[in-house]
Amino acid sequence: MSDLPRRAVTRSAKLAALPLSFAGRTALGLGKRLGGKSAEIVAQEVQQRTAEQVFKVLGELKGGAMKLGQALSIFEAALPQEIAGPYRATLTKLQDAAPPLPTSTVHTVLTEQLGDDWRQHFLSFDDQPTAAASIGQVHRAVWHDGRDVAVKIQYPGAGKALLGDFAQLARLGKVFGTLLPGLDMKAVLSELRERIAEELDYLSEAEAQHAFALEFDGDPDFHVPDVVAANEMVLVSEWMDGTPLSRIIAEGTKEQRDRAGLLFVRFLFCSPARVGMLHADPHPGNFRMLDNGKLGVLDFGAVNRLPDGYPKSFGQLTRIFNQGDMDTVMRGLRQEGFIRDDIEIDPDALRAFLAPYVEPTAVEEFTFSREWLQAQVASVTDLRPTNVVRQLNLPTSYVLIHRVHAAGVGVLCQLGATARFRDEVIRWVPGFADDPDDEALAIG
Repeated sequence: MSDLPRRAVTRSAKLAALPLSFAGRTALGLGKRLGGKSAEIVAQEVQQRTAEQVFKVLGELKGGAMKLGQALSIFEAALPQEIAGPYRATLTKLQDAAPPLPTSTVHTVLTEQLGDDWRQHFLSFDDQPTAAASIGQVHRAVWHDGRDVAVKIQYPGAGKALLGDFAQLARLGKVFGTLLPGLDMKAVLSELRERIAEELDYLSEAEAQHAFALEFDGDPDFHVPDVVAANEMVLVSEWMDGTPLSRIIAEGTKEQRDRAGLLFVRFLFCSPARVGMLHADPHPGNFRMLDNGKLGVLDFGAVNRLPDGYPKSFGQLTRIFNQGDMDTVMRGLRQEGFIRDDIEIDPDALRAFLAPYVEPTAVEEFTFSREWLQAQVASVTDLRPTNVVRQLNLPTSYVLIHRVHAAGVGVLCQLGATARFRDEVIRWVPGFADDPDDEALAIG
């Protein structure tokens, strides 16, 4: 990973090539239109080829480009499987194959961050990392007081590379506008840049993790390891054993998968109300099922700060959707900024797009499955400019909420979990269980 900043010229060249290629494809498309092809067919061809190149380049690059690629992956329903499939595979491969830092570099970082006597903080320190990702890696150690701890070490130069990527990506608005014309790309990049800056700040992560650990201390359902020590590039927290959620997905019994799914949903929905924050990176690697039946939660580098809990309109619009009043739902979405004033959306298409997020809240008990999700996605997989996925805009305040819910639905479908998920929404999401008579005043 030490070559991340060194390759800045190569990274910039790959990103800078995207607008040039897009311009070439657009010119080619104009030629085809003059030659008799319909504008819609040509537009689809340009979009598909642009998508192929955008996702190929974002997938090849780590850092900010890869983070943006992950964020955009929530819009995969707008892309044909032959593009989205290889793109997902590329991201997974990159995440799984992040090479560890050399031991000498690890020791250098610890010396710079903790001082020449850094070893005095530990009774033992394992030089081989237990996990490695795009920003940092984790080592197991024993703290000087005998506690088992996880030592998270940030890669040198990761911050410069990540923020440099975002400066370059900001120039690609037209390219992304072709793929997703309803998306305010500037707002998405601004939000992601802000969150990435937080993710690089281990002191901020330590503050968030400690807040979660305090709130869930002694909780019957959840365990969050508390912070032991932290500075800008090193975060030491209590070690937590447990069965990774990925193993529950692959090998767990139906009972285990149902329990994990219910706790997973309960954690995501109760956290804003209890802690004022939403865990914004809910992939299976950040969760463990403990021997005592609790769900253990890791990695608080990305959190969405919601001091007032979930927005009340979120619960209200979910309830009204379940009642079948799409006119009020669309009016509320416009008010919240999801639908721009100059965009007209087909209500049936919008209903099909929202169904995976809302349908599980309409019944007492729901079963998530890959087949159900595939059926939902098939109903909105369409590259035409009128496709609802491409027409919706994500307001900045909802970027992470949407990303968390999209990822959460994916995890629940992998688990194949059956549970009373509606009860969690009633308990934790304001507006969902309110008297329907108040909706005219609340939503206007």
